[in-house]
Amino acid sequence: MHVTAGVGALSRLPELIPSQGKILLLTTAGFTKRRMTERVLQVCNRSRFVVFDQVAPNPELDALDQITDYFRKKDISVIVAIGGGSVLDSGKVLGVTLPSKLETPLQKKIRKGIDHPWESSLPVITIPTTAGTGAEVTPFATVWDKLTQKKYSVSGEMVFPAHALLDPELTITLPSKETFYTGLDAISHALESIWNKNRTPVSLSFALDALNLANEALPIVLKQPDNILMREKMQNASFFAGLAISQTKTALAHSISYPLTIHHGIPHGLACSFTLPALIEKYLAIVNNRTIKQALQKTLVTLKRFDLGAEVAKYSNIAGLFKYIDEMYNPERAGNYVLKIENDDIGKLLSF
Repeated sequence: MHVTAGVGALSRLPELIPSQGKILLLTTAGFTKRRMTERVLQVCNRSRFVVFDQVAPNPELDALDQITDYFRKKDISVIVAIGGGSVLDSGKVLGVTLPSKLETPLQKKIRKGIDHPWESSLPVITIPTTAGTGAEVTPFATVWDKLTQKKYSVSGEMVFPAHALLDPELTITLPSKETFYTGLDAISHALESIWNKNRTPVSLSFALDALNLANEALPIVLKQPDNILMREKMQNASFFAGLAISQTKTALAHSISYPLTIHHGIPHGLACSFTLPALIEKYLAIVNNRTIKQALQKTLVTLKRFDLGAEVAKYSNIAGLFKYIDEMYNPERAGNYVLKIENDDIGKLLSF
């Protein structure tokens, strides 16, 4: 994939779009309300765009199949996804479902377990308006199934975006809560890549870069939301953390988070980060690498500035979380964690 980055990078979008064919612009109603959709159309040739601005948080399986069915009739040749992780994930999913020969492809592949490969993909240009999910660069996309109350992942080489465009100006208007939660998500990705069985020297380098940037920038940007330099550093932290988990995938903290988002609506960035201080302390006991140890200690200081337990308590009390311990061990994710873990260990991590 290719990357275009920097203040004002949105103006270069026309250079990235193929000269022929219809373009599906995916975003949210809020993005349109803030007149940002109009700004994108002014930059580009609006006559080639088909706009869908009804992407909802936590993209849902049946909704994505319905969107797929509708836009298959529109002869789409490229997808431009502008928004947070849900929009970017939706764009990556549609990139493989639109050209698929399957009817209701997600229902057949995910619910019915039909072993059918993604035959081809449309080029997807990802443009994040948050700094944290890393979805602009990862080869997987989250799909939530309300029917089964489970989270799934559409993944593979074909899910990689064709191009990521990073413009920190697009994150300036992000509200404080979303800035905070998505920033936590970037930190969680970096940490989960570090204490991961699939870690490589390359993924470790990306993860450490992400932590260094986030430790510096997140506390500042929460106090100074117009600080474009810190916004850019947070965007880069998200990008590097996304590169890290592209190689390792996530681990225990994410495994714990999924039922909390499904059952209690706890935002993803918060759900996968409130256990991080305890996990850091647990992992520090076995770390010998000085560079890793220093990065983890700095991150622990950063996280302890925020009362993450109080944030979670806005959505659920501790008893509400304990009900789902059996669902918190997802082998696909928790199995990546380098230390042995059992339900009793998960219970200890939930205390706040």
